[in-house]
Amino acid sequence: MYAIVEISGKQFKVVQDQKIFVNRLKNEEGSEVSFDTVMLKDNDGQVTIGKPYIEGASVKATVIRHLKGDKVLVFKKIRRKGFQKMNGHRDYLTQIKIDSIN
Repeated sequence: MYAIVEISGKQFKVVQDQKIFVNRLKNEEGSEVSFDTVMLKDNDGQVTIGKPYIEGASVKATVIRHLKGDKVLVFKKIRRKGFQKMNGHRDYLTQIKIDSIN
């Protein structure tokens, strides 16, 4: 059984007991969070598709920890002009564990 759910504007394919990284959530570590924006749900071959979301469906998860992701380097260069610019950033992430798909 899996579902496609929208979390913080991004779509994720989730399975029960799976751990995923999402954009930083405001919930505290150890708290439970529920996502009602389920777009697709597959229950052993029986597929339900929402328009755009499935009414009454939800995904429950537990916040494990907050962290910063790996550094992403952004390098810009214009050839033959001597222009080089290097920049980088680290995204703020939250690791969640999917408890149940209803």
